[in-house]
Amino acid sequence: MTDTPHIMVVDARVHEDIADELARGAVAELDRAGATHIRYGVPGCLELPAAIMYAIRSMDFFTARKRFDGYVALGCVIRGETTRYETICAESARGLQDLALRYSLAVGNGILTVENREQAWARANVGSVNMGGRAARACLDMIDLKRKFRLYPR
Repeated sequence: MTDTPHIMVVDARVHEDIADELARGAVAELDRAGATHIRYGVPGCLELPAAIMYAIRSMDFFTARKRFDGYVALGCVIRGETTRYETICAESARGLQDLALRYSLAVGNGILTVENREQAWARANVGSVNMGGRAARACLDMIDLKRKFRLYPR
């Protein structure tokens, strides 16, 4: 067993500039911790839990790929004029939480749920709130907790 965590970073590309800033913060935090990582993109926040599930299920069929020790989900949902905002926010968070609980996964949830682009940038900005970095740190902290309970690496 290696002590270097291997992390899947998956970002929703619907707001590409914000996703890239979130990923910049997450990757910097993972690099600081010495973790390895692979980044994937998906169309939107609703697809984030599915992408993580694909990675988990792929181990049933392709065991040669290195398993991920943790997952960082990044994205941004900006309120619009319809109720779709509430659905996307609730279902993407629920999907991530369901995966974490069902499979004992270390998941860092970096999905921004904001009123406008200004709020999104304030939270995504690496020099400010840095939610991407915070999500990566949460993932790494949960991996450490799994180790304490002897659930690591799986």
